[in-house]
Amino acid sequence: MRFYKLLLFVTFCVLVNYTCNSQNWSKKIYKKANSLKFKELDSSAYYYNKGYELSLEKKDTVKAINFLIELADLHGHNVNYEKSYDYYWQALLLADKSNDLISKVKIYRGLGWLYSFYKRDKEALKYFDLSLKLHKKLVAANKVEPNNVLNSYFSIINLYRMNNEFDMAQKYIDSSYALGAESKRRVKSHYLEIEKGYIEAVNGDYTKSIDRINASSIYFKEKQPSYLIVIYALLGDIYKKMNRFDESIQYYKKSLEFSSKYNRHLNYKMLVYESLANLYAIRKNHEEAYKYLNLAKLENDFIFGSRSKNNQHLLEIKDKFRIEKDKQQSLEKNQRIKELETEDKIWFLQKVILIVSFIFTLLFGYVFIRFLRNKHKNEKSILKEKQRLKLQEQELKLKQQSEILEIKNKELTESALRLIEKDELISSIEKRLADEKGNINANSLKRMLKAIKGSDDNNWEQFEARFTAVNQSFYMTLKTNFPKLTPADQKMCALVKLNMPSKHMAKLLGISVESVHSSRYRLRKKLGLSRSDNLEEFINSI
Repeated sequence: MRFYKLLLFVTFCVLVNYTCNSQNWSKKIYKKANSLKFKELDSSAYYYNKGYELSLEKKDTVKAINFLIELADLHGHNVNYEKSYDYYWQALLLADKSNDLISKVKIYRGLGWLYSFYKRDKEALKYFDLSLKLHKKLVAANKVEPNNVLNSYFSIINLYRMNNEFDMAQKYIDSSYALGAESKRRVKSHYLEIEKGYIEAVNGDYTKSIDRINASSIYFKEKQPSYLIVIYALLGDIYKKMNRFDESIQYYKKSLEFSSKYNRHLNYKMLVYESLANLYAIRKNHEEAYKYLNLAKLENDFIFGSRSKNNQHLLEIKDKFRIEKDKQQSLEKNQRIKELETEDKIWFLQKVILIVSFIFTLLFGYVFIRFLRNKHKNEKSILKEKQRLKLQEQELKLKQQSEILEIKNKELTESALRLIEKDELISSIEKRLADEKGNINANSLKRMLKAIKGSDDNNWEQFEARFTAVNQSFYMTLKTNFPKLTPADQKMCALVKLNMPSKHMAKLLGISVESVHSSRYRLRKKLGLSRSDNLEEFINSI
């Protein structure tokens, strides 16, 4: 039974270890890639790609999609929109195939951001709206928390704010806050707080705006410092609206500083250059104005080359190309599906063999354990039978010894009685001789009777010798347990053990019956017996 339990425990440990290892590898790769994305773009992309490939090998579609989304996000923040677009569409194909709705929410939102960067606002709003509707559907099905929908609201609010459609931005801000108020687990969105603060500045409430933005900035300084690029750019805009140009320039430059540090939100870099050029132009500092205007142009050409006349419809062309490419890849996918089906069959067969082997091992272990248990049970039964026979033999031996002892004690009693009869006969002869008044020499006859009678001590010595030979352990136990008993007391105990009447005891000991009763009374006291205790039973128990 122990072997069976040990086998189950080892199997369980192996399965748990395998599961933990299969989960830890993706976390390690993600952590490594995430730690490099602000410093080494290529290294970070390498680890995300490695995670994606390993996920495909392990047939973990959800993890594969997440690694593709991370790759798209990485390249998007570093203004490589073409690669970002490719990764998002690659992730969308996998999400469609696996019906991963949660991943599709992220992908739609990412595609919306890309279209918004290219000023394709209609397409951007389309994908943002798809993300929001799908998000609400998942909330209704209790698959995600209501607060997660705020991310989809933020995307739409940001689009309207960038296009200076502040009324629409305010409308979605109000809707998002109403949704947050309905949620049981209300969570504050600092992204929305920043947007709300900026709209307050647009409406002229600068103090409230700056206080709100500064309050939320604390969160980003601790949790996501790269977003300070956006916050400082917005604060620069607000101070510019307030005509506090020195502070505006200060925040614009802080935004550029964080942009260089984290290599994120590089699209804001161009906007900040343009704003700085405008500020220096207002202040008649034409040299600085030209410097930042030139930097803005270079950044614009670098980032948005696809918005030139030759590349203005790049995304539309890529969409058509992708449709054609999907058709071409359809045959390859079908072939790949067949290969995967074959692999699945092989994997299923391997799994069946593994399960059968496992079951066989369990059955073998069970049968082996049953065999050992039966063997142990039989050995135990044999041992019990041997012990029982041995016990019976011992009991029989004790019974025989007891019977022999009883017979010998009877012989002792008979011997004692014969001695008593002899004494009585001699006493009777003495009495008759005393009554005779003939010529018999009385002295000679008395000497003869005395020789026949012998002494009482000799009678007792003969009796004690025979009693001790029969009951060897009796005197030893008696002397050990009751060392204060006198020889007379020991004689009395021996006679009591033979159940001898007081009359016979008196004859054998050469004392009166009253003396026998007195001796028995003293003996009870020395043995520590109460009136209710039976002297004969106590002596026989020794």
